[in-house]
Amino acid sequence: MRGEIEEAIRLLKSGDPESTEKAVALLQDSVFSFSMRVCNQREDAEDTMQEVLLKSVPVLSSFENAKALAVWLYKVAKSRCLMTRRKSKFAPKEELSLDDLMPDRIELAALAKSGANPEAFAIRSQQAGWLRDAVQKLPPDYRIILVLRDMEGLSDDEVAEITGLRAGTVRVRLHRARLFVRKEISKRIRAGKFAPAGNRAPDAEPFRPANCKAMFAELSNYLDEQLDDSMCAELEKHIDGCEPCKAFLSSLENTILALRQSGADSPDPQKTRKLREHVLASYKNAMPKISG
Repeated sequence: MRGEIEEAIRLLKSGDPESTEKAVALLQDSVFSFSMRVCNQREDAEDTMQEVLLKSVPVLSSFENAKALAVWLYKVAKSRCLMTRRKSKFAPKEELSLDDLMPDRIELAALAKSGANPEAFAIRSQQAGWLRDAVQKLPPDYRIILVLRDMEGLSDDEVAEITGLRAGTVRVRLHRARLFVRKEISKRIRAGKFAPAGNRAPDAEPFRPANCKAMFAELSNYLDEQLDDSMCAELEKHIDGCEPCKAFLSSLENTILALRQSGADSPDPQKTRKLREHVLASYKNAMPKISG
């Protein structure tokens, strides 16, 4: 949603009423989309949208660039969403272990058999619901980072500023969140292909050879081009000689692509119109005070 916020800043700077209304509409959509992805409840997302937009009135004209406005909006929305999500039935575990996210022997055998064909691991449009379900099962602290980074398109530094975490912690949680979503979708695909309905086999023991495990820990850094040359060369050498790891990398890459291309939810037009009118009136009344 970075593009929408950049456009909103441009429109706000023009100063005319029509542009200001368009800017507020863009901000409404951005906040609502983020809130739906985090809390998955329309009523909660609408409440968050309203609270964030009303809080923005006194400060909206002070933002000079999209980064500053995006960080402020998402920081306020994040706090509101996390308060709501504490009541959720999802995500009983608060920490994700790399060991738990590695493929089991059944999946590894399937990966080795299929090879590194990217098309074999593409997440189809009919599986979009699986993607949403998997994101919602993430512990909140991981979900926030995944949504901000891969679904809203923010940078690592911006996510760190919004969450108050170190950049290294953001990278670790982002990688494990991606692996979690990939694993959840993989289980759904395998269950449909290889197990009779109502008689699905539980996961086998995880596969944990030391060299593959070390490689798994660096996959997101590799895909995001954040490895130094020597580490990158070492990882590529391993992948070239390990068909299951090559196939696993392909499946993770397709998961990240699906997250980035996932569609955004839209708020109820009638509710957004009423809120927009209220925000615009408040914004107009606040302008003389802000200017003075």
